[in-house]
Amino acid sequence: MPDAALVDIPHVAASDLAGMIAPERTALVLVDIQNDWAAPEGLLGQHGVDLSAPHAAIDKAEELVAAARAAGVTLAFVRVVTTPETDSEALKTFYTRRGEPGGQVICRKGYGADYYRLLPEPGDIEVEKVLYDCFHGTDFEAQLNERGIDTLLITGLSTDCCVDAAARSAFHRNFNVFVVSDATAAYEPGLHEATLKVLSKNCALMVTTQAAKTAWAQ
Repeated sequence: MPDAALVDIPHVAASDLAGMIAPERTALVLVDIQNDWAAPEGLLGQHGVDLSAPHAAIDKAEELVAAARAAGVTLAFVRVVTTPETDSEALKTFYTRRGEPGGQVICRKGYGADYYRLLPEPGDIEVEKVLYDCFHGTDFEAQLNERGIDTLLITGLSTDCCVDAAARSAFHRNFNVFVVSDATAAYEPGLHEATLKVLSKNCALMVTTQAAKTAWAQ
């Protein structure tokens, strides 16, 4: 069952899920679980951002990674890797106009962009991006198509930004999209729930970690 804050958002029951997320057709997507987004020593942690919700989501993602590997599900690790040269003029202008010049400096190549806690293994898909959408300017779609994958189970950070962008972009590319509601998180109260509610109305079905684990175990 989803937690109390998400009870008004429909979730797919484990009993109905197994045929929808068959291991041979499904990829578990881990979005932006990186030092700058989640490590206490990362950029957000240094600025005193509350990381309790992201850490709880990563705990669940960790469970899913183990279940996915056991079931033979493809894993796809997506991360932001930036340099000053990759910062678009639109991004820099956006931060300047909202009074935060230089605010785009996150997940710079090196420690900030490194994976946090969950690491890819040989044979996993890895995707590097410079903004929110993991399909834009990458070969992610081609890698999924080569493996015969038509279904994505999305986890990671943050629900209202890069998870949202991944779900919408995948749907527009004809993938079946699921978002794991307790394995995603946002940094401000209400954004997580609001984003999941919008996605569930438009392009993604909601599942819990336990439902996915049960489905794969079957």
